[in-house]
Amino acid sequence: MPEPGLNLVSLGTAYGGWAFQDDSSLQNSVVISAGLGEDASFDVALAKKYGARILLVDPTPRAVSHYEAMKSRFGRSAEIEFVEGGTQPVEAYDLDGISASDLVLEPTALWTENTTLKFFQPENPEHVSHSIVNFQNNYRKDTAAIEVEAITLQTLLHRHGLEGQPIALLKLDIEGAEVEVLEQLAEQGVFPRQICVEFDELNRPGDKAFERVDRADAALRSAGYQCVYGNGGTDYLYLKR
Repeated sequence: MPEPGLNLVSLGTAYGGWAFQDDSSLQNSVVISAGLGEDASFDVALAKKYGARILLVDPTPRAVSHYEAMKSRFGRSAEIEFVEGGTQPVEAYDLDGISASDLVLEPTALWTENTTLKFFQPENPEHVSHSIVNFQNNYRKDTAAIEVEAITLQTLLHRHGLEGQPIALLKLDIEGAEVEVLEQLAEQGVFPRQICVEFDELNRPGDKAFERVDRADAALRSAGYQCVYGNGGTDYLYLKR
């Protein structure tokens, strides 16, 4: 249940949607949305509702292809309904009024250093999400992977001319890497007003998964964040007090 007094709203499909605090800081704001996959319903709706500039971050080949297909339809209205599951047809997005400056793709992975690293393929090859920490395969380092460029949050902001600008919302759906990214965020003083995070490892609960999620939660709380909502599963909302 959400904390009393919050004005929570939810945007996006049942699969790709997120709950967040509806407040004035989102109007004409900058939002970083890490983990695009093949469902951009939340990002498109956020851009439409608030006039926000959305910086999408995802190096996964299928996510990049999905974005390119979306880009070809910028300025056009939706033609069909959304479907169930995590692979949306681009014709379902209402992109009327959306331009390439509103939804920008950074085809890299968020991490704690600027490097090239292994991006491990999911256990089920039909799934789109890759993982840096490879929790889907018991954190092994020897399963199938592709190599991708990884950058820090500070490098991402610098690359897109956003240093010093307030970040209204940070969404992290990055398959386990959120733990290290959140710890570094707290250490380096990059403080978005809201953080929507999926702790993916809770889908495969175990001692290591719980220890890692507790680490991230402790880092955020020590930086002045409060967890104000959880969906009863893996998705959580933190607000900076």
